[in-house]
Formats: sequence, structure tokens, C-alpha cells
Amino acid sequence: MSAFFDNIEESPDEIKTEELETIDEIATSARVLLFNDEWHTFEEVIGQIIKAIHCTSEKAEALTIEVHTKGKAMVFEGDMNECLRVSAVLEEIGLHTQIEY
Repeated sequence: MSAFFDNIEESPDEIKTEELETIDEIATSARVLLFNDEWHTFEEVIGQIIKAIHCTSEKAEALTIEVHTKGKAMVFEGDMNECLRVSAVLEEIGLHTQIEY
């Protein structure tokens, strides 16, 4: 075994499955933030949120109001690939998003 493993108490084979699942969950869990702007109408933002996250118009309207009043809102949480898709849909009309993980 290489010198790298001399200072490690457990070998990589001994790492518990639960620890790996937690690490995997952290690595893939992300969220999409949508930021307020002064260019898009409420109707445009509501429509784009519905298109991006496939939610009801009521939920999209509530998210749009939160973005408007607080300056930003978390509009989606999930794995990174889905966050990238949601962000891309929102940005189709020039909305500003950020993905956090």
C-alpha cells in the first residue's frame, strides 16, 4: 500500500454506505435562485416559472411576488442537472438566476 494510506485510519473500502449516500446527496443537491429586475412584467415571470418548474399559476405567482418584494427567491431545489435545466429555461427570456449548492 502506498505511503498515502499510512496516515489514514480507514481504507477507502471501509467507508460506510451511509456516509457515501450523505456525501452524494450533498454533492448533487442544489437550488436555483431567481433575482428581481425592472424589465420583466409579472406575467412574463409567472409564465417562465411555470415553464421552468411545471408548477401551478398560483405557486408561480407567489414566487414572483417573493422575488419582487425580497429581491430574490429560491424557485427550485433538486439535483444539479435539473437545476441547470430550470436555470436555462428561466434565462431564455433574460431573467437573472444563480445556482447554489
